[in-house]
Amino acid sequence: MLSLVNVTNVFSTVCYFVVTLLFYGLLKPVGGILSLLAALCSLGGCIVMSLGLFHLDSPVSPLLFFGPFCLLIGYLIFKSNFLPRILGVAMAIAGLGWLAFLLPAVPNSLSIAIKIFGFLAELSLCLWLLVMGVNVERWKRLANPAVKSIPTSEPLSHQID
Repeated sequence: MLSLVNVTNVFSTVCYFVVTLLFYGLLKPVGGILSLLAALCSLGGCIVMSLGLFHLDSPVSPLLFFGPFCLLIGYLIFKSNFLPRILGVAMAIAGLGWLAFLLPAVPNSLSIAIKIFGFLAELSLCLWLLVMGVNVERWKRLANPAVKSIPTSEPLSHQID
């Protein structure tokens, strides 16, 4: 029988998996390979998190995967033209913070600051996407380059004499 903690962990892992796929689709037009790499990092983190549900200890922290995920999506958001660059900067710094958090020499006061900044960066991105969304026109132009190449001021057919 699953405990409430395990049910919560399964639910959060499934949600993170879905969010990973959504970010992959959203950021794929910016950089397909980097978006795929970010998704793989996040899925790796989900797998490591899930091991605890089966009472399997992993010598690897999920932050080893979620740090690069945040760093990569931060870079992709920064390079995109459909989300504010400041969100990309914040997510990239959060990713570096999650990686720095893995260092045993990080003092407790710094680890608290890293947790707070990481939480605020991820919350800011979440709230921006929920409230403001993305600039749909810019995303469509980036996602479908063929649309950019069709001239809008000239007729599509030309007569050949």
